[in-house]
Amino acid sequence: MSTEELNTATKDLSLDEQKDTTVLENSEEFNVKHPLNSKWTLWYTKPPVDANESWADLLKPVVTFNTVEEFWGIFHAIPNVNELPLKSDYHLFRGDIKPEWEDAANAKGGKWFCQFKGKREDLNELWTRTLLSVIGETIENADGDVNEVNGVVFNVRKGNVKIGLWTKSCDETKLRAIGEVFKKVLKLEDDEKIEFLSHKDSVNRGAKPLIIM
Repeated sequence: MSTEELNTATKDLSLDEQKDTTVLENSEEFNVKHPLNSKWTLWYTKPPVDANESWADLLKPVVTFNTVEEFWGIFHAIPNVNELPLKSDYHLFRGDIKPEWEDAANAKGGKWFCQFKGKREDLNELWTRTLLSVIGETIENADGDVNEVNGVVFNVRKGNVKIGLWTKSCDETKLRAIGEVFKKVLKLEDDEKIEFLSHKDSVNRGAKPLIIM
């Protein structure tokens, strides 16, 4: 899928049935809704075409939802991750949190991430599993804190893709518990590693991960 086609596919996507571009193709199917514990916003970063474009120019919110039915409507209305162009990203974040290090909800946290090199046929499955674990909050701590995960990101880069899980803190006990579940969600083998890097350290190229597991 070309960049232009993807931009068209995500442009003006809405849950408003009065608009032309809506994920609710049949409103009768959405009479019974299953609310999520939080509302979530899907963001998209388009590939840069001009060196003068800022991050703010490239990043845009696509749609916000708060029910299971709306999630699936959106999921089926947008391109799969294996169709995304180079240097583009999907972000799914809780509430009004922006997918930026500077956002107050992210400032003291960091991200778990896993890098996949080359082409994989199961990327869309792994991304879907990650999304479901985040909005369903099954990836959260067993201690009852269900707001530790702020969002999840899919990055497409030359030669690899990354799936990242953003957290609100760098509490190692909570991070390790989340990391264990994250590895299972991604169906990783014991010798396949994920890394956690704080946002504070991310500004330094070559910074060492806080945790590897």
